Amino acid sequence: MQKKMLDFASSRGLALVQEATEQLALYADLVWQKKDFLNLTSVGEKEEIFTRHLCDGLSAAAFLALEAKQDCFSVADMGAGAGYIGLSVAAALPKAQVTLVESLQKRCSFMNWVILKLGLKNASVLCARLGQKDVGTFDFVTERAMGQINDILPLIAPCVKEGGLFLPYQSDPAEAQKSLLEKLGFSAKTPVSYTLPEEKKERFLAIFKKEWTL
Repeated sequence: MQKKMLDFASSRGLALVQEATEQLALYADLVWQKKDFLNLTSVGEKEEIFTRHLCDGLSAAAFLALEAKQDCFSVADMGAGAGYIGLSVAAALPKAQVTLVESLQKRCSFMNWVILKLGLKNASVLCARLGQKDVGTFDFVTERAMGQINDILPLIAPCVKEGGLFLPYQSDPAEAQKSLLEKLGFSAKTPVSYTLPEEKKERFLAIFKKEWTL
């Protein structure tokens, strides 16, 4: 199970150290343990946690490892759910400061439990609903499965620092309205494509840059 994850990370140019590999393996065990009780995932086999969820998170980690202009940077995973994206990034990139933003208390409790079990020093959980609470600003913001891009952008925009990037996951490269991007001060960049292990369908990590204001 771990080998497919490691091979995927390597194919994206991301080298996982032993500690990160062990943390992610334990994370998969914890998800499997609580998945039905907390409705964390619909997968039928534990291997799918690695190949579907954790590899999805590692695709963002690989991009951030190349894109970040400094060793220490901030990342927010919006609508974090069970933490697949944010916790994978935190394990793979220990110098990144990762905030997992989620509105459901039971999932926040689960992620806090995972952080303690994994011994992650660079991850924290914020129980909040976007648009109803100021969650701060970050160098990078990720999002998976929150809704349509044109509905999400106005909620995400205040959370991205000037010069920072918004990185939503997409099953196809859906385009944001140009007028909306201009209004919010964003520009669209070429998305990153990837294919998860044992899948043929191409997936995309869209890239929207928040431009500097004069």
